[in-house]
Parts: sequence; structure tokens; C-alpha cells
Amino acid sequence: MSSDTRQSSGRRATRGNSPGSASKPKHLAEPSARKPRPKKVVNELLENDLIRRVSYDQYRGKVQEVYAGPKGAILSKCSQLSGHVALGERMFRRRQFDLRGCREILDVGSGAGQILGHLLKYADAEAHITGIDISTPMLQRARRRLKSNRPDLVAADLANLPFADASFDCVTCGYVLEHMPEASTGLSELARVMRPGGRMLLFTTEDSFGGAWTSRIWCCRTYNRRELLETCRAQNLHVLQELWFTPIHKLLRAGGICVELEKRTATVDAPLDAPD
Repeated sequence: MSSDTRQSSGRRATRGNSPGSASKPKHLAEPSARKPRPKKVVNELLENDLIRRVSYDQYRGKVQEVYAGPKGAILSKCSQLSGHVALGERMFRRRQFDLRGCREILDVGSGAGQILGHLLKYADAEAHITGIDISTPMLQRARRRLKSNRPDLVAADLANLPFADASFDCVTCGYVLEHMPEASTGLSELARVMRPGGRMLLFTTEDSFGGAWTSRIWCCRTYNRRELLETCRAQNLHVLQELWFTPIHKLLRAGGICVELEKRTATVDAPLDAPD
């Protein structure tokens, strides 16, 4: 491992104790009680099911192998060609997810540093940024690509984050939750390290035809949108707004699930009306 990438060991507290951004939510949306639509048969047949067939340790090893190899090496270029880097940056530039006021920011599944690059550009200068990934080679690629020593990079597993409770007022989690056998495993850890009132930008792969192809390529699972949002709420992570890269993405239900979440205390649980 390079000297600027640390291996996680145990839980640790992070610097800073300032609350997150004070900006008001633009939309309030919570999942209704309607039952989710069953997956289409073709999507089920196409989706990679390794995560359901082996132990988590075996699956974790496979994911590390995938991202340490050629696929991981071209991940950044794939993100650029798909438009995700440019479209993701636009979300931050337009303050659709507003980083102003955040002091302790955690980027989960940093990969080649795609979201970390946006955080470096749009977060306040005094914000402390930490990036984690299960793959040490990916973190090394991120450091080379970003050409910055500002973010702390830590090799860690979302299932067991090496941080103290309530360490962060802002979290970004880009296409990593689909590498958890159950969403609740990752979401409970994210909620644990978030401060009350902290916000999260969550991207994950949806159970659509495009999502099934993504699953096949990157050895991950997919999530049903309504079921996932219900799981978020069960972890006291409440939806502030659903986001889409473009109106075309929304029309075609493309680009996966993207939501802004806020951590609330268990006592703040009043139901909120979903937008039309």
C-alpha cells in the first residue's frame, strides 16, 4: 500500500464538530405503502446473482478482484464516456446537493475518485474530506488521478466502517450499496456514522433492464426503488428529494436511484406527503 492510503483498523473519531449544511430541503418525499412491482423475468435472468450464492467473505474477495483488475483500471474512463462524471458534477455545481456548510464529509466507494473530485471542487475550503473503498488499488488510482493530498483515503468495508458514531455531517455514496447482500447492512452503518441532521447523496443500481446489465458487468445486485426507500426510512434516513441526471433519465428511468437523505433522530418520525 502507498504511504498516502491507510488500511483501516478499528473505529476512530474524525476532526471537526460543526453541524451540516443549514440549507432547507427542496422536496419532501417518503415512500408510500404501495407494494413494489415485481422484477421482470428478463431482468431477473440477466442480473448477476453471485451475491446471493456465496458467503459475504467470498463475494467481498470477488469484488476486490474485479476492481483490482482491468475493469477497475478503466472505471474512470467508463464514467466519463457514460456522462456520469459531467452530469454528477452538474448536480454539485447547481447545488442540487449543496455542500456549503459541511465540515466532515465521507465519500463511500470512492473508486477512481469520480465523486471525490467534485467534493474537492465544490466543498468549503475548510471541509475535511475522507474517502473509503474496499479496493486499495482503486484508492491508489484515485490519488494519482486527483493529484491532491487533501482527502484522507482509507481502505475499508461499508459493512464495518472504521469511524466513531456521529463522525460526519455529509456522506456521498456512489454505486456501492449494490455490493451489500442487504441494503440495511450498509445503510445502518452509514446512519451510525452520520450526525443528526446530516445529509447523504446516495446513488445505487435500480432493478431495471439497464441495471441488470450493470449488475452483470460489475458483479453486483440491484434494488427496487420503493423497497430501498422504505429501508432507508427504517434506518431514520428520510428522503429530502429524488434526483435525476436529466429529464430524459427521469423519463426513461435511467441512471439508477439517486436520492438526498437526511438523518433524523428516532423521535422525529412524522409522516411526510410525497410530491405529485
